[in-house]
Amino acid sequence: MGAVTAILRFGWLFPQLIVGFLAQRGGSSMRYYVIGAFGRASCMALLALLLAIGSDISTLTLSILVLLIWTAYSFISGIVAVPYNDIVARSVPSELRSRLLATRFFGGGVLALGVVAIADRLASTLAFPLSYAAIIAIASVLMYLSSVVFTAMGEPETTSKTPQKPTFFQYLKDGVAVFRTDVKFRKFVYAQWCGGAVLMAMPFYIVQADANGIDLANVALLLGAQTAGALVSNALWGWWGDHFGKASLLKGIAVGRILPPTFILLLLFTRIFDDNQMFFVFVGIFFILGALANGLTIAVIGFLMEISPDNLRPAYSGYFNAITAPAFLLPLLAGVVATVFGLTLVFVISMIAAILQTFFLIRIEANQ
Repeated sequence: MGAVTAILRFGWLFPQLIVGFLAQRGGSSMRYYVIGAFGRASCMALLALLLAIGSDISTLTLSILVLLIWTAYSFISGIVAVPYNDIVARSVPSELRSRLLATRFFGGGVLALGVVAIADRLASTLAFPLSYAAIIAIASVLMYLSSVVFTAMGEPETTSKTPQKPTFFQYLKDGVAVFRTDVKFRKFVYAQWCGGAVLMAMPFYIVQADANGIDLANVALLLGAQTAGALVSNALWGWWGDHFGKASLLKGIAVGRILPPTFILLLLFTRIFDDNQMFFVFVGIFFILGALANGLTIAVIGFLMEISPDNLRPAYSGYFNAITAPAFLLPLLAGVVATVFGLTLVFVISMIAAILQTFFLIRIEANQ
């Protein structure tokens, strides 16, 4: 459980240092978006094909092949982040970006609710792994559609040109200088490191639900609640970010991230809910997790766009995501902690990390 989440997040972040260099040096971002977007959709299609024939493959072999494709998908997905941030920032004014991202996630959330219903039906009517193959095939088709729509819009012209094309060594040296001299950037990095520690607990909320007597057959319903939380919160996050600033939204989300691990710890040490009520408690927790995850994405992307100079935005995205990437390997450590010391310590660490993230973000002055 820990490895899957860690691979996804680390793979998403790690390639961005190189992509940031290439996009900054070349003065164009769309070509890299095309590589990442269509590449990750193809990985999903390959994974669906593997699972479709998985019943004829041994469990060990199937597990290894799935993790290999998942790793490829994660690292190829990371290619799209830098060009996406650059293109959107050049296309959309600052005062509209939070609402743009919120609208994007709202539309995706509506579609995801439909997919949840289909996934629940497929999981109950088709045998494993064919059921998962069908679900992932749907994801692949939607990714291809998304890639076509975004690339069809084209890329706006760059208003400022880089006077010279730096070497990769100079690019890295400039990144060190940015970290040392840009106070907002540095505190933002510290906060994101803490955010990675908060995510240590994310793969284990399902495990904890099982430990609290929730039938894992209801996983689709819990994930549906998570999607619903992400969906209905979009209007709030979009309005908040554009009216009160991206830094304000970051701080509010950070405070909110303290709540889910705190709720879990309360459930572990108290008996205020009976078995019949426990399912609805976890529905509420997953609803909050979905809302906070969406808000965090909107806030992080928006704030990174705000603090990045127009002529260095690809580089800033590359620096930020590469520096923070190691923190998102922490779910791997969480798996070890959970095995040796139990799940309780994982949620304690997550709660403390959320408090520290709030501390660093409170010290960031609004950029507006």
